Amino acid sequence: MLRSCDSSSLVIDTLCDWAVGRNAAVACFYFDFASQKEQSPTAILSSLLRQIVGGLEEVPAGIAQAFRDQRKATGGRRLGLNQVVDFLQNISFSRRTFICVDALDECMAEYRAKLLDSLGHILGKAPCTRVFLAGRLHIRDEVEKHLAGKVAAVSITPIKADIIRFLRAKLKEDTTPDAMDEGLEEEIFKSIPETVSEMLVRSNGASENM
Repeated sequence: MLRSCDSSSLVIDTLCDWAVGRNAAVACFYFDFASQKEQSPTAILSSLLRQIVGGLEEVPAGIAQAFRDQRKATGGRRLGLNQVVDFLQNISFSRRTFICVDALDECMAEYRAKLLDSLGHILGKAPCTRVFLAGRLHIRDEVEKHLAGKVAAVSITPIKADIIRFLRAKLKEDTTPDAMDEGLEEEIFKSIPETVSEMLVRSNGASENM
């Protein structure tokens, strides 16, 4: 479990590159704070299932039939959570599978517990599956509780030099460079890294007190 958004993107990109040409699957989901209510455990795992199935040459008959049956149901009902978990267990049982969930802290607390429990069930029956989670530190204890013995947590905090390097790279991409004078640029390099460092200190302190 990582807390840095840039770090999680790097991990996901590396996994996707590694999976090319191998019998492996990578499925990703990014939580959006603005769509919390729609991002239920069933919706999330269904999205992951569709990604994994989409990479197969042939859709397993049981999964194809289940989706056809659901489309025929009144209102086109979705698959149930237990059914989706079973499909993910079966489809990743003998195939190396990486499930990546980013910004887990943006998931509603009531949904997060069910999602973590479901991922725990998948890991328990699919030995070839690995789950990568990224989120802020305050949910670390919750993740370790629901995935006891199945998770290794790593905290990544950017240092000031990294922040300045990132800012310089972004400023080089500015399409209106004349809009900023040297004084404003110097103020950016001074104030933003300091502000970010202060926020990280407060965040770490809050996490340690939970």
